[in-house]
Amino acid sequence: MDKQAYIEIKIEGKLGKLNLTPDTYDIRDIREVMEQVENLLFPGLKKGRPVISYKIEEGSVRHLFKTAIQTVIGFNAVIGQVNSDMNIDFLESNTAKAIEIFQETASNKIYSITILTSLPKTHVLRITPDTTFKRTEDFWMDSEFYFYGKLTNAGGKGKANIHVDTDDMGVLRIDTPIVFLEKLDENVLYKPYGIRAKGKQNIVTGEIDKSSLSFIELVDHHPEFDEEYLKSLRKKASGWIQKIDTNQFLNQLRGRNGESSTA
Repeated sequence: MDKQAYIEIKIEGKLGKLNLTPDTYDIRDIREVMEQVENLLFPGLKKGRPVISYKIEEGSVRHLFKTAIQTVIGFNAVIGQVNSDMNIDFLESNTAKAIEIFQETASNKIYSITILTSLPKTHVLRITPDTTFKRTEDFWMDSEFYFYGKLTNAGGKGKANIHVDTDDMGVLRIDTPIVFLEKLDENVLYKPYGIRAKGKQNIVTGEIDKSSLSFIELVDHHPEFDEEYLKSLRKKASGWIQKIDTNQFLNQLRGRNGESSTA
C-alpha cells in the first residue's frame, strides 16, 4: 500500500462573470486554504508533523494536499463524522475554526466547497451557502490562564502580539496591546516569563481556543534548580524514616492495627 494519500478541497463558483479556475484564483485565496488545511490536519502541535505537499489543478479549483496516509485516514473519519452529525462542536478548536472559515468563505462568496480524500471509500463533506457549520457558543466560556515559557517574539505593525514557547502547548500567540510593548524597559526575548491571559475554553473538554488568547499581564518567572534545598529535604526525610518502627508500619499497612506479624 502507498504510504501517502491526498486530501482534496474543491472550490466551485464565479469571480464576477468568470468561472473559478486556477488562472482566476488569487494567491491570497490559495494561502488561506493552505493555512486552514494545516489546522484541519494538525490542530495541536505542528512540530514533527509529516510533510504536506501541494498542487492546484483544473476542475474549477482543486487543491490537492499529499501527506502520510495515516493522517489522511484519520481526517477521513473526521469529515465523515461531521457530515453525519452536521455539527462541529466535538472537534478540536483549530479544526472547528478552519471549517468555520470555509463556511464563511462559501457564504460570503457564494462558493461550493467540497472536502474529500483519495481513499477508496472516502467520505465527502460539502460546505455551501446553505450549510451552517458553526460552533455552538454555549460550549465556550471566557477563562483566564497562566502560561510559562520563553518569549520568542514580540511586536507587530498592525495587531501586536507576543509568542511564548511552552513545554506542553508549543508556541502560543497572544494578542497584546502595543502600549504595553512600548513601555517595556528591557529586552524580554528569550527569557522565561509567565503570561496571564484570557481566552475561550470548552466547558466540556477543557480545551483552550488558542486563537482567542489576549494578554493581561507579564509575570516574573525564574525556574531554578536549587540543589542545596533538595539536599535539606532529603536530610529531613532520612531522619524521619530512621525513626519509623518498620514492623509496626508494615502491620498498619496490612490492617493489623499494631498486632505483631506472624507471617
